[in-house]
Amino acid sequence: QVRLVESGGGLAQEGGSLVLSCEVFGPARNIVVMAWFRQAPGKEREFVSGLATTGTAQSSSASVKGRFSVSADYDRNVYDLQMFRLSPEDTAVYYCAASTRNAIDWGARGAYDYWGHGTQVTVTS
Repeated sequence: QVRLVESGGGLAQEGGSLVLSCEVFGPARNIVVMAWFRQAPGKEREFVSGLATTGTAQSSSASVKGRFSVSADYDRNVYDLQMFRLSPEDTAVYYCAASTRNAIDWGARGAYDYWGHGTQVTVTS
C-alpha cells in the first residue's frame, strides 16, 4: 500500500519561503502524477501544483504560478513543494497527493488515488 508522508510545514512571514516535502512509501512504480493541494479554514481543498513523475509536465494554479513549484528527488522518492513570496492567503493545510492515471485533470481531487495527512502552513503579516 502506498503511503504519503508530508513534512516541512510551519510558520513563515509574509514574503518568506518554505519547502514542504512529500515522501512516498510502498509500491510507487504506478504513480504517474504527484501533486499538492491545500485547504484553508472554511474553504474547499484546492489544487496547488503538480508534476508528472516522468518530469515531462507540470501545472500550477493561477494563485501560485510563478511562486510555487514541485520538484522531485527520484532516488529518495521525495517530492518537494517549494514556496516563495508567501502571503497570508497561502495559510492552509497542505496535502500531498498521488495519481496512477495517465491522463488527469490536475485539479480534480477524484483523480488522485493516495493522500497524505497534511501539514499546516501559517503565514503571518
